Amino acid sequence: MVIALGGNAFSSSGAKIGSPSEQWERVREAAGDVMDAVEAGYDVLVTHGNGPQVGALAECGLPLSLDMYGAATQGWLGYLLAMAIDNEAVARRVPKKAIAVVTRVYVNEEDPAFNDPTKFIGPIYGEDEARRLSQSSGWRFKPDPRGGMRRVVPSPLPASIVEAKPIIQLMEEGYIVISTGGGGVPVTGSSQLRGVEAVIDKDLASQLLASMVDADSLVILTDVDGVYVGFGKPDQRRLGEVDHLTLKSLYERGEFPPGSMGPKVLAAIRFVEGGGRVAYIGRLGELRAILEGRSGTKVIRGDR
Repeated sequence: MVIALGGNAFSSSGAKIGSPSEQWERVREAAGDVMDAVEAGYDVLVTHGNGPQVGALAECGLPLSLDMYGAATQGWLGYLLAMAIDNEAVARRVPKKAIAVVTRVYVNEEDPAFNDPTKFIGPIYGEDEARRLSQSSGWRFKPDPRGGMRRVVPSPLPASIVEAKPIIQLMEEGYIVISTGGGGVPVTGSSQLRGVEAVIDKDLASQLLASMVDADSLVILTDVDGVYVGFGKPDQRRLGEVDHLTLKSLYERGEFPPGSMGPKVLAAIRFVEGGGRVAYIGRLGELRAILEGRSGTKVIRGDR
C-alpha cells in the first residue's frame, strides 16, 4: 500500500506550517494511519506533500531554487515522519522501522506545464499582498478554491523515479520507506541531470510510485472525508464506492477543481486503470474507517 499524505498532515492551520509542537501532533496522527495499515497486513510506502513548507521557506527569502526547497523539505518532513512512525511502532510492539529517502523525479523539459503554472504552493494571501509579492519577486498568483490568492508554479508530469531501485530494495529489507516527498525533486537532462524550477504534483507522483512497485492499494489522505459531487453546494454528495469509469466521466466534465481534488481523483483513476486493485481518498486520521467503508471514497475498476 502506498499512503500519500497531504501537506496538511503536518499542520492543522490550513496552508500554514504551524508550530513545531503542532507539526509533531499532526504527524503522530499520520503515523497512526501508517501503523493501522501495517497491522492490517500491508507493506507500506509513504509519500507526502510539501506545499505549505516550500511556501514558508520561500517567504524567508533564502537564495535557493524550487528544487532545493523541495529537497530541503523532504529532509524536514521525512525526519518528522520517520520519528513518529518509529515511535508508534514501538508503542504497538510492531517490529518495523521507517527510513526517509530524498527522491528525485525525472520530468520532460518540453512539458507544456512550464509555460502554464498551475500548482499551488505556500499560504493563502489577500489580493493586495499577492499583488505586492508579484511585483517584488515575480511570483505568479491565482485564486485558491477556498478563497484568497496563492502562488502557482509549473507542475510537469512525473516520468520516472530516479531512486526507484533503492526504494524497492529497502522495502524488500522490511523498511517502511518514506519517499517522493512533495512529488519528488524535479530533475531533467540526459547524460547530466539538473534540477528545474517546478513542483511535481505529489498525488500523481505517488500514483507513479504505486504502479512502479505493483502496489495493491493507493491511499490519498487529505483534509476532507472523501470525494464530493457538487462540493460546497447545498446538494453536495460524497461518493462512497465508485468505479473508475464513472469517476473518470465526472472528472472529464470538470467536476473536480485542478487546484484541489482534481489531481487526487486523477491519480486514483490512473492507478486503478493501470492495474491497481483499489484506490481510496479520505481524511487524515481515518484510515481504518476508510478501509472498512465507513468513511472516504473507494475507487474500484469498472467494466466497459
